[in-house]
Amino acid sequence: MAKELVVTNTIESRIFTVRGQKVMIDRDLAELYEVETKKLNQAVKRNIDRFPVEFMFKLTKDELSQLVTNCDRFNILKHSSSIPSAFTEHGIAMLSSVLKSKRACHGWKEFYHERHECIEGKKTIRGLICFFYILY
Repeated sequence: MAKELVVTNTIESRIFTVRGQKVMIDRDLAELYEVETKKLNQAVKRNIDRFPVEFMFKLTKDELSQLVTNCDRFNILKHSSSIPSAFTEHGIAMLSSVLKSKRACHGWKEFYHERHECIEGKKTIRGLICFFYILY
């Protein structure tokens, strides 16, 4: 139980509000899915039609600057030539279908099981959201 709380807090610290949406940055998602950021972005490019702007968008220079200013762990991006992508909840789910990591495939199956229990009233929406973020 304590491990889950630590994981949940770690995930919650990686969720940002950008353009009024809760998002996670590609670099953080790559770490959670246990793939390189480069591989994650390549998978997105190969399947770009699955990622409309409601699922994923590139940060603007101003948004990147705010991110670097507010989060020390993003200092490496300060002088980077690549602009990170931000993924909404739907984009995070879509990543599970295009990535070939075992963690992504297993996580999505478990998420659907938990979602079904939530719909049947056996679990709360908050519990489902926490479970979703624990998986990833």
